[in-house]
Amino acid sequence: MANAKKPSKPAKAVLLGVGLDSDGHKRVTTGKNFALVGGTAETHGAMTEKAIKINEKLAKRGKELHEVSREEFDDIAHDVGLQRHDPSRN
Repeated sequence: MANAKKPSKPAKAVLLGVGLDSDGHKRVTTGKNFALVGGTAETHGAMTEKAIKINEKLAKRGKELHEVSREEFDDIAHDVGLQRHDPSRN
């Protein structure tokens, strides 16, 4: 059966947070659909809080991260205090 189709894998999406400031400690936090690395205690804590809030908002909508459009994700991210970076504004 050379032409048999393989079962398709479910879509996946992951939030990745990178804290670029440091206080000498190595911090890594992972969750169901997120990985956060680096940052000071304050930065890492803020990233963790926002990732959890995003997941709470997704759960309220009855959706998983891979099921939302870019626009819907932007709305959720904005609700938790995140903004899309616009490189043209630098």
